[in-house]
Amino acid sequence: MTGYPEHQVADARARQVLDRLAAQDAAERAAGLPQDQRIRALTPPTGAFLYGVLLAVRPQLIFEAGSAVGYSTIWLALAARTYGGRVIGSEIRPERVRLANGHLAEAGLAEVATVLEGDAAELVQRFDGIGFLFLDAEKDDYGRLFLAGIDRVVPGGLIVADNVVSHDCREYQELVRSRPDVYTVTLAIERGLEWTVKRW
Repeated sequence: MTGYPEHQVADARARQVLDRLAAQDAAERAAGLPQDQRIRALTPPTGAFLYGVLLAVRPQLIFEAGSAVGYSTIWLALAARTYGGRVIGSEIRPERVRLANGHLAEAGLAEVATVLEGDAAELVQRFDGIGFLFLDAEKDDYGRLFLAGIDRVVPGGLIVADNVVSHDCREYQELVRSRPDVYTVTLAIERGLEWTVKRW
């Protein structure tokens, strides 16, 4: 039995990778390592929540800004695989891009998801028809990433930003609340999610 009950939705191959990465993240946080030395994974309950959301809304194209080593990307890809969706992740640090794609391959998800190297604000410009935009990069970069990606998101598409309760994301939250083309609400789930819907 895994130490992370949320991981039970995954097949054995992906579950092994999820368990290992979640344990690594917990150990690094407990050791008090600085942010740039941690893998900085989202929490298993947040992963499970996003998985359920994706099963419900079934976006064909998911773009993730800030994949780190791929823990969250695996969650997104597990959902996308069930209905034929696709995940494009992004990560600015080359060594983490290699790790993330290695973890996706190890989890059996390389045909569903890939992580690209570079600035997410530039990479997102390559894609149209994004149904789910996930922001999990540096928090003071959320506004720039949102502005770079919002025109690529389909009407009715979701933009979800993590860590908006655990970190000071007021500038980002003020930005999305100032726009008439989206509806947004803060969900106090785990470290906090900003849930933004692009209006029709």
